[in-house]
Amino acid sequence: MPGSDEPPEPAEPPRLHLLRPDHAPALLAFERENRAWFAASVPDRGDDFFARFDEMLRARLAEQEAGLCYFHVLTAPGGEVLGRANLVDVEAGVADLGYRIAERAAGRGLATRAVRELCGLAARTYGLTALRAAATLDNVASRAVLARTGFVRTGETRLDGRPGLTYLRAL
Repeated sequence: MPGSDEPPEPAEPPRLHLLRPDHAPALLAFERENRAWFAASVPDRGDDFFARFDEMLRARLAEQEAGLCYFHVLTAPGGEVLGRANLVDVEAGVADLGYRIAERAAGRGLATRAVRELCGLAARTYGLTALRAAATLDNVASRAVLARTGFVRTGETRLDGRPGLTYLRAL
């Protein structure tokens, strides 16, 4: 109520959802709008990803159905995709973690929240025992998310030709 001393009701926070076919339009918009932002810190998906998006999405959903990967979207209450958090190459109780947050939503703790939630899902729902991750040396924000969420540095790597670090988290 205007003029009231009571704080406003908090907005519903973004939610993490397992990827579904109906996420396609919002997911494609998210990827297009943030392509340059992402390419500054992670390997670019390439033109083929966008040209064959529908085909790629069907393939990802089939991988998910087979239990090989688990793809998630972080959505605002209206359905806008604000981020992604994925578990790929699931094998022998271990998977690789990847995540990305929209430029306009960065710096609000959404990546940390999504990674924490996904770690819980990985253990409770998907039966995983550990997650691997990697980040380029110049991606300070991503390395900070991994540190805040319990990942331990395990070594060095190269990502799309750029120097990076590898991480592991037991679940």
